[in-house]
Amino acid sequence: MTWLFIPILISFLLVLLGLPLWIKTCRNIGLLWEDMNKIGHPKNVAASGGVVVVIAFIVGVLSYVAITSFVYGASGYSLQIFAMVSMILVLALIGLVDDLLGWRHGGLSWKLRLVFALVASIPLVVIKAGTSAMILPFLGAVDFGVFYALVLIPLGVAGVTTVYNFLAGFNGLESGQGILVLSFLSYVAYATGSSWLALIGLCMVAALLVFFLYNKSPAKVFPGDIMTYAIGALIVGMAILGNFERIAAVVFVPYLIEMVLKVRGKIKLKTGKFPHSFGIPDKDGNLKMPYKKIYGLTHFSIWFLHKFKKGVTEKDVVYFLFIIQIIFIFIGFLML
Repeated sequence: MTWLFIPILISFLLVLLGLPLWIKTCRNIGLLWEDMNKIGHPKNVAASGGVVVVIAFIVGVLSYVAITSFVYGASGYSLQIFAMVSMILVLALIGLVDDLLGWRHGGLSWKLRLVFALVASIPLVVIKAGTSAMILPFLGAVDFGVFYALVLIPLGVAGVTTVYNFLAGFNGLESGQGILVLSFLSYVAYATGSSWLALIGLCMVAALLVFFLYNKSPAKVFPGDIMTYAIGALIVGMAILGNFERIAAVVFVPYLIEMVLKVRGKIKLKTGKFPHSFGIPDKDGNLKMPYKKIYGLTHFSIWFLHKFKKGVTEKDVVYFLFIIQIIFIFIGFLML
C-alpha cells in the first residue's frame, strides 16, 4: 500500500517545483493579470497557473496506473481512469483557450462552452460510466437506463464544469474550494468502496494544497479557467464513477445558489452579461458591494460580514465562503 502514496507525492512535488518557475516565467514575459479586489487593480499576478496543477495531476494519476500495473499486476479501473483523464484534458484545453481570449474580451461564449463541455463528456458516455439506477427524493429508486449515459452524463459534465467557474475571482477561493470539496469526495469514495477513485481525487488535492499557498491573498498566481474547468470535471467524474451523485449534489449547493444569483443578475441588470463577482476595494484594502443588490455569494458575503465588522477584506470573504462550503460538506457527511 505504501507504493500508492507515490502518485499523491508526485502531484505535490511537481507543483512545488514547477509553480515558482511558472510564476517567474510569467513575470519575465509579461503574462500577468489584474488583481481586481486590490486598489488600482494592479496587473502583477501570474496568469493561468492551473497549467502546472493540471500537468501535475495527470502525471500523478498516470503514475498510479503504472504502479498498479507493474507492481500489483492489476489494471481493473484503467478504462474508467483514462476516460476521466481524457474528459479533464479536453475541458482543461477549453479553459486554456478561454484564458488566452481573456475575460475582459468576453472569452468563449457560454453557449460555446456548453457545447465543448458536452463534447468533453463523450469518454464517460462511451464507457457507460456509473450506474443508471439512482435514489431520488420522494421517488425512491429510479433506473434511467440508456438515458443516464446519453443525456444525464453530458448534462452533468456541462453543468458542473460551467457552474464551478461562476464562484471565482477572489485570491485563494477556487483552489481552496477545490481542496475542501475534493478532499470530502475522496473520503466518500473511500468509504463507499472506491479507494482507487479516492486516490485520484487526492492527487488533485495534493496539487491544490501547494497552489493555494501561492494563490491565497495576496496572490502571486491565478488559476485561470484551465484549473476551474479541470476541478469541475473531476468533481462530476468522481460523482459519476463512484455512484454518489446525491452526496455530490448536496456539496455542490453553494454553486447552484451562485448560478441562480448570477442568472438573476443577468436578467435584472439587462447587460447581456453575467454580473462579476468582485468587490469594490478602497484605500484601506476593504471591499464594498459592487451592486445595490446581491448577484452572487461573494456579494452576499461582503453584505453579511459588513453587519458584524466595519472593514471586510478579501480574506474575510474567502474564509466565510469556506465556512458555507463546510456546512454543506457536513450535510453530505450525514448522508453517508
